[in-house]
Amino acid sequence: MAFKDLFRSKPRYVTVDLSTKKKEIPEALWTKCPICGQMLYAKELANNLYICMKCSYHFRIDAKSRISQLVDEGTFIEFDAELQSKNPLNFKGYEEKLSKAQKVSGLKDAMISGEGMIYGRPAVIGVIDFNFMGGSMGSVVGEKVVRSIERSIEKELPLIIVSGGGGGARMQEGILSLMQMAKTSAAVARLSEARLLYISILTDPTMGGIFASFASLGDINIAEPGAVIGFAGPRVIEQTREKLPTGFQTAEFLLEHGMIDMVVHRKNLKKTLKKILEFHPKNHCVEDIDSHGLPSPNALK
Repeated sequence: MAFKDLFRSKPRYVTVDLSTKKKEIPEALWTKCPICGQMLYAKELANNLYICMKCSYHFRIDAKSRISQLVDEGTFIEFDAELQSKNPLNFKGYEEKLSKAQKVSGLKDAMISGEGMIYGRPAVIGVIDFNFMGGSMGSVVGEKVVRSIERSIEKELPLIIVSGGGGGARMQEGILSLMQMAKTSAAVARLSEARLLYISILTDPTMGGIFASFASLGDINIAEPGAVIGFAGPRVIEQTREKLPTGFQTAEFLLEHGMIDMVVHRKNLKKTLKKILEFHPKNHCVEDIDSHGLPSPNALK
């Protein structure tokens, strides 16, 4: 090497290969609890059924996760999976909203319905997914609820519906959406006439037309801890009357005032359903229970 090469200036710029792909970084490794502020490792949170390990806050979960938690593995058979909403009123932008919701949730519409086993006991099960347009009820959700009820009657099976929608009736479908409230309520009445058990599970949030129809009509109404349940939101109600008490729409407040039957921790929900299904064998409903909470003599015949 020549002596002069030792003092040759280095280039000011370095060539960078822009074709090199950016290293992928795993998303959502940590989740912050909205109640206590604790940072939670996503994998541990999933293993804990999406319940905060510090304050027991129940995170919202999608319909498929809910089914995997409640139904015996490998026993769930989905029905009416092909049903999806149209745009009967030609509401501007509705198709785009539906397409986006389908991509976000991986579902055709806001409800999964089917049949499965809970500790070996068969039941018809429907779950509403908040990730699809806030779990709002359109024609498809109403139709799936009714078909689930009809299937329960046909097969003489108990019905379990997990509600979780904050959007109420879907305004883009107008009266066709609103009529689902009456349609589903009438179907629940037919289920009651058939003397079959209906368990309604209310999760955060269960509001609007869903709560004002089938979600509040269960023979046994169960809520998760801290779930917000009601028809109109607190800000809307406070515009028409005096300020409301703190937490008046929480599951615990409603339990205290007789609006629901029990508040059950998510980890205990499947076992609770098992006990209820064992206590109410086929063709037994709450009307068959005497004043002491035991099956009446006629129910045991």
